[in-house]
Amino acid sequence: MKNSNAMMSSSYASGERPRNRTMLMPIFPLKNVVLFPGMVLPLHIFEMRYREMIGRCIDEHLPFGVTLIAEGQEVGGGAEPHRIGTAARIVRVEKLDDGRMNITAVGTQRFRILELRDDHSYLTAVVSHYPVVNGATQLAVELSQRVRPQVLDYVALLSKAANVNLMLDRLPEDPLTLAFMVAISLQVSPSDKQQLLEAVGVPEILALESRMLLRETKLLEYMIDTRSDVEAMNLGPSGYIFPN
Repeated sequence: MKNSNAMMSSSYASGERPRNRTMLMPIFPLKNVVLFPGMVLPLHIFEMRYREMIGRCIDEHLPFGVTLIAEGQEVGGGAEPHRIGTAARIVRVEKLDDGRMNITAVGTQRFRILELRDDHSYLTAVVSHYPVVNGATQLAVELSQRVRPQVLDYVALLSKAANVNLMLDRLPEDPLTLAFMVAISLQVSPSDKQQLLEAVGVPEILALESRMLLRETKLLEYMIDTRSDVEAMNLGPSGYIFPN
């Protein structure tokens, strides 16, 4: 879907084999962002600890992990991340004169945090690959066929509710690619997004998306149906008030 900051990238390989090895990965916890494979993520790097972390990733060509914060804050210490996140590969860097950076990263593979470590200025973790399974099953195909028309209805209602012309690119045929495209594009809460990221396989992701699309479609329909009532309100000194 165009007009969205969550853009799909073709840089992730849908057929990668699961990897059982573990690795030590720098972790970038974010408060309101869930990164998915194939998603483009722009970041402004200003905290000293993350300047150090991203500088190391740039110099050593390392990925870093993006996780949604379960408890705590982005700025400062003590953020407790969710245990499922996505590795990010840096594809563009703009270094500013004062040491800050603007970077663009792309989500690659999901990981599971096995152990958190605090022996650097930034958070690190021992992680293992968390593969997306069952993308080529008959169930995945059937669920993708259910989700596809729901997405079209959802985008049409979003366009109507926001009075904008949202352009929907051709929906992918591959269930895995479709599942992540919908996960990136859905306008839902970070907790909903995290639930999608943590789902074991493609059928589970698509089934969750189908339920979320149904819920969001009903909400949009209600918003559109009641718009005339809201517009009919009288504007008082402290806001909108219903006419007597």
